[in-house]
Amino acid sequence: MGVSVVAFSLSEHCQGYLSSLVRTSIANGLEGKHGLCPEPDWRDFSAQDVQSLQKKQGSFVTLTLNGHLRGCIGSIVGYEPLYQNVWHMAHSAAFSDPRFPPVRASEWEQCHAEISVLSEAVRCQDPDRIVIGTHGLILRYGGRSGVFLPQVPVEQGWNLRQYLDQLCLKAGVPVGSWQKDEAELYWYEAFVFPVLEESMASSHG
Repeated sequence: MGVSVVAFSLSEHCQGYLSSLVRTSIANGLEGKHGLCPEPDWRDFSAQDVQSLQKKQGSFVTLTLNGHLRGCIGSIVGYEPLYQNVWHMAHSAAFSDPRFPPVRASEWEQCHAEISVLSEAVRCQDPDRIVIGTHGLILRYGGRSGVFLPQVPVEQGWNLRQYLDQLCLKAGVPVGSWQKDEAELYWYEAFVFPVLEESMASSHG
């Protein structure tokens, strides 16, 4: 289940457009193509939606199959407009996640996809204020780093201490490293929404 926070949101029109980009990007990849992100017809969007889509904002695309992770790639920092970032992250999640082989067409038809649009990450000065389900975390320590989206501890049933310890393991550093003086702990929020499964299946024709 996606996690929605009040810090920011996207209109249903933006959500639908970004969902269509995910479907097209992956459908193209299944055909061996990975071109440039198509340019929107900005006349179809309100001024607020144009601002949202053009904002340089990080995003993740997560794919699951039968309840199990099938690919998840994202960019914490927005180096390009949001719509372009989602386009690229969708392709990478499906075909370039080093933990999995590339998604096959038969799998994609049954996948659940989710888009997470991220707020700016800032230093977390008080870990006790971290709210499970609201705050995603980034840990940098000893030249290593680990990232969790806000929905991960909810899905895993972790409490705060487990969340922080698992973040250390994700970064490949000892449990408890988040407490070290040299450690850098960042938090951020995310607006999370699903790419509709029926729409994904229809993208194959």
